[in-house]
Amino acid sequence: MTEEAERRPETPAEQNGAAGVFVVLGKQLKLLRERAGLSQREFGDLVGYGPDQISAMERGVRTPRPEFLERADEILGAGGLLRGVIPQVEEAMAKARTRHPEWYRSHAAMEAEAVELHHYCNNAVHGLLQTEAHARVVFAKRRPFLSEETIEKRVTDRLSRQQVFQRSPRPIVSYVLEEVLLDRPIGGPHVHSEQLRHLLRVGSMQNVEIQVMPTRLEEHPNLDSAFNLLVPKGHSQVGYLEAQGFPQLITDREEVRKIADRYGIMRAMALSPMETRSLIAKKLEEL
Repeated sequence: MTEEAERRPETPAEQNGAAGVFVVLGKQLKLLRERAGLSQREFGDLVGYGPDQISAMERGVRTPRPEFLERADEILGAGGLLRGVIPQVEEAMAKARTRHPEWYRSHAAMEAEAVELHHYCNNAVHGLLQTEAHARVVFAKRRPFLSEETIEKRVTDRLSRQQVFQRSPRPIVSYVLEEVLLDRPIGGPHVHSEQLRHLLRVGSMQNVEIQVMPTRLEEHPNLDSAFNLLVPKGHSQVGYLEAQGFPQLITDREEVRKIADRYGIMRAMALSPMETRSLIAKKLEEL
């Protein structure tokens, strides 16, 4: 099967005039950060982002949010240099909504504007939770193999989708992750440990709750596939499934209710968000 004929590309980016803007902006951001004597981690702590996210913005593969640019301009003493490009950034973000493959655009638009996002993950860390390094390994090792260019495009788009966490107003987001996902060392010890730290960072956000479904449980209400539940702005809740590259958007209210019912039961059975953070921290110590 050729790459062009693949049924399920993971939101590959299309080339547009905005790409160069973010590359230049990223270089300016890096220059200002280094001039301020800050590491990516130190700067990230000041603006509320992880070092992975700062790195992605500096390389132009992640779109910086307007509120981030406002804060960065102040912290780095940029004198309005970063604040001044906010209109161009907002225009590029609007264009980004049209970059997805035809079959995916409906779900991508809903994800970007949903007021609630709920996810059950049983075989992979959800794309919105992946670090850049984790995502790169996922795409590099999938079969059939992808070209370097395609991998780069898919990683870029995966990171850009993660801006949903910071948009205003912020959506309500929850995850139920199977414990095995915390134990599978995708990419090796270094990549895996950073992925676990990223889960701790995202899970500490006010609008995000991450819960782990312990492997030791003897009962489970959903031994089927992973799924997403979304509440689009102004619409009823919908479900979204993927299996072996075949996506399915579920809008039938009764079918959505059944999925939501299973998700509610899993959240009741899973570890609490606080217990989950403790478990993740413990697993980090054991690496």
